[in-house]
Amino acid sequence: MTYRIKELAQLAGVSTRTLRYYDAIGLLKPERQRANGYRLYGEAQVNALQEILFYRELGFELEQIRQLMTAPAYSREASLRAHLAALREKQANIQALVQTVEKTIRAIEGEMTMSDEEKFEGFKKRLIHENDEKFGAEVTEKFGRAAVEESNRRLAGMTASQWAQQERLSEAIFKLLAEGMASGDPAGESAQAAADAHRQWLGLFWGEGAYSKESHLALAEGYVSDSRFTAFYDERLGDGAARFLRDAIAVYTRSE
Repeated sequence: MTYRIKELAQLAGVSTRTLRYYDAIGLLKPERQRANGYRLYGEAQVNALQEILFYRELGFELEQIRQLMTAPAYSREASLRAHLAALREKQANIQALVQTVEKTIRAIEGEMTMSDEEKFEGFKKRLIHENDEKFGAEVTEKFGRAAVEESNRRLAGMTASQWAQQERLSEAIFKLLAEGMASGDPAGESAQAAADAHRQWLGLFWGEGAYSKESHLALAEGYVSDSRFTAFYDERLGDGAARFLRDAIAVYTRSE
């Protein structure tokens, strides 16, 4: 079946402006365009639009989608299977939050008791998923899948006090790092205190027995080499924050 732009927009629940923009950036070209300017879309374009909307639902940027869908090795079936796996995982994370809310309501109504740990189960599961989705491949490559799974296990099992402790340490890292940047000396007292707080923070996720100066420094190097990690620090403290933390950790891991 062939659709005009307004018909396809109504079918897919998007605006005609969106379809025109997709055409302009080369993401979704119509099958053909009549002399009077009407865009016509066939089955291939309908399927492609469905695929685009799947990617958008999973948080992909339009340029990322265009690159993926125009790659020589692109397979619609393989892509849909990947979408299905990601959506099922997202569904599981949402279900975990739903269960947490349901338990909380039942606890308020006196039907059950709820431990402090249970109150945060859903949030921790979502955090594990988000971290693994964003950084899992890079961290696995550096430290191995076993280390990633152990970190996730420790996060899932954190008590309320441990969770509060990691929050306090995280804030301390930023505060001390800002003070160290103001002094400009990665070997200074504040910078080294930030590096030590960072070590303590890692210990909550890795376990103190898994810590090594080499792995600490390798992670810090990743903060500089990976733009996503860099942005996490630089957006909060200004350009150079991730690099300054790396330099402070380099000094810290060389000390006795």
